[in-house]
Amino acid sequence: MLQVPIKVQSFLGNVSLFKELASDELDRIAAKIVEVRAARAEVLFRRGDPALGFHIIVFGQVKLAFSSPRGDEKVVDLIGPGQSFGEAVMFMERPHVVTAQALSDSLLLYIAREIVFEELERDPRFVRRMIAGLSSRLHGLMSDLESDSLRSGTQRIIGYLLRDSDDNPESKNALEVTLSANKGVIASRLSLTQEHFSRILHDLSARRLIEVHGRSIYIPDVAKLRACSD
Repeated sequence: MLQVPIKVQSFLGNVSLFKELASDELDRIAAKIVEVRAARAEVLFRRGDPALGFHIIVFGQVKLAFSSPRGDEKVVDLIGPGQSFGEAVMFMERPHVVTAQALSDSLLLYIAREIVFEELERDPRFVRRMIAGLSSRLHGLMSDLESDSLRSGTQRIIGYLLRDSDDNPESKNALEVTLSANKGVIASRLSLTQEHFSRILHDLSARRLIEVHGRSIYIPDVAKLRACSD
């Protein structure tokens, strides 16, 4: 894996949880943080492992998933640069409920529970930001549950493809989307089988709503694809 040096303080200063802290506070936290370099497919922790801290991704991607005794997998979330995971179970002082695996060579910052607790006691602003972050994650999970329960497979896939165009819902421009993981992982994230996922992509392609080129998907008319979902 490429060994890219980073300035931890500068990175933390751009993460929402830490961005309001003074430079000396960032220095104090950065001095206690552990850099974790994970190769593609490396497991960071497994379901049942003790949750003694949380991670923030500097670069790369991590998959959070459940696995059944038969080996079936349900992808709960895909975490990318600047995002964190593991905070909730850390506060509950319970074991991890998912397995975290790197989908690409990744660099993460590991922040031990003791560091967080020290900052919570020292700075009420940190408490508010931590609660806001956990609340945002819960809101996202509720939205995912609503989508899985009430929307068709086609609607879920269209919503996923158009997730970055939601800030401009009236847009009629073309859009090119690169899938952040292989189709099997994305399908599981959307609570679909890989076969169902592929059939829907094929159907949308046959209707000339999208063009599929490996992981790259070209959308010639965003508004037309969005209307199909509606």
